Amino acid sequence: MLVRQRQSVIIWRMETGLEKLREAIDRYAEKVFPSKQKLMEVLESGKKLTMYHGVDPTAPQLHFGHATNYLLLREFQNLGHKIILLIGDFTARIGDPTGKSQTRKPLTSEEVLLNSKTYKKQAGIILDFLSKKNPVLLCYNSSWLQKLTLQDVLRLAAEVTVGQMIKRDMFQERMKTGREVYLHEFLYPLMQGYDSVAMNVDGEVGGTDQMFNMLVGRDLERAFLNKEKFVLTTTLLVNPKTGKKLMSKSEGGYIALNDSPQEMYGKVMALPDEVIFPCLSLCTQIPLEKIAGMQEDIKRGELSKRNAKAFLARESVAMYHGAEEADEAEKEFIRVFQGEELPSDIPVIRVESRKAWIIDALLVRIKLASSKSEARRLVEQGGVKVDGVVLKDEKTPIRIRKGMLIQVGKRRYARVA
Repeated sequence: MLVRQRQSVIIWRMETGLEKLREAIDRYAEKVFPSKQKLMEVLESGKKLTMYHGVDPTAPQLHFGHATNYLLLREFQNLGHKIILLIGDFTARIGDPTGKSQTRKPLTSEEVLLNSKTYKKQAGIILDFLSKKNPVLLCYNSSWLQKLTLQDVLRLAAEVTVGQMIKRDMFQERMKTGREVYLHEFLYPLMQGYDSVAMNVDGEVGGTDQMFNMLVGRDLERAFLNKEKFVLTTTLLVNPKTGKKLMSKSEGGYIALNDSPQEMYGKVMALPDEVIFPCLSLCTQIPLEKIAGMQEDIKRGELSKRNAKAFLARESVAMYHGAEEADEAEKEFIRVFQGEELPSDIPVIRVESRKAWIIDALLVRIKLASSKSEARRLVEQGGVKVDGVVLKDEKTPIRIRKGMLIQVGKRRYARVA
């Protein structure tokens, strides 16, 4: 009798875990190749899969847009499936053309290493790299891609036609407007696709904008390993009004997984009202029933959009930093932005003062911008103040003064020493 009871408990737990994974796939995945039904059949059989997500280190931070992938992969990990986080340290040096109207500038190996330095720690907020039974594995695709010979590359290229490549929307758009498409941009999907072969994975999780690249990997696994690879495309965070991506490492303006509690809270509160519920659905684990209830409350006038956004901000900070930090971030936001006071914990950063700084380099140095291009965009948008004065010209030389206060947007500050 006791044995039967124990067995029933184990079965119930497995079914519960599988149901949670099914719900996560429904929630976070937009498409499943070859089909969701086929994937569920394999999962229900008890077979353990090796799943991966790849990210090119084009900026030093991961953001809320990546969280959707990790929340889904965490459910796979909880059921004992092997998870790999792949750092595209080689592919980042090529430059992913996905979604780009211009050729992406390739990064140097030094830039790539610097950007990816804390990726494991950031992704580890959701994924478990320290598990004794089933830790997430961290890999770098330079381990195999930089060893490929020209003969290897030609063999890969023989599996994809020019017709397949040229059908990509971004390439079609460039050709219509007379902009160039470079040959190395054709090689990018081949390199990313070969990652699946090199790791011999069973599936890949990534944003819908990566669908072409991931499906190339599916084709290559079939050709080289005679194996069917599952591809799960996760829903992108977009602004429903504009249709544009809400989070982008290359475009800036994202909410980073390692933002401070105060900064994260403030950035969420600065989001457009129309993205509140997409963020709740895709970046948190708040039950969908509760989210639907909040939407109904707004329609009935029983809940303001401002309070719904404050709920999102609080839950986001609690998820990444803990409930106590969420309390403090909320109190600080109310004190600063409703009381119109300066934050109580403005960081003081020492910089070389014997030279004049150009603002893009200075903002990167004091960590108020992740890149010079983002810094220039901030200046162009009127979002940078030096000692309370809006900076209008990105080329204006900045001479360091003791106690200089630099502000970006409404919530990011630094004092320069």
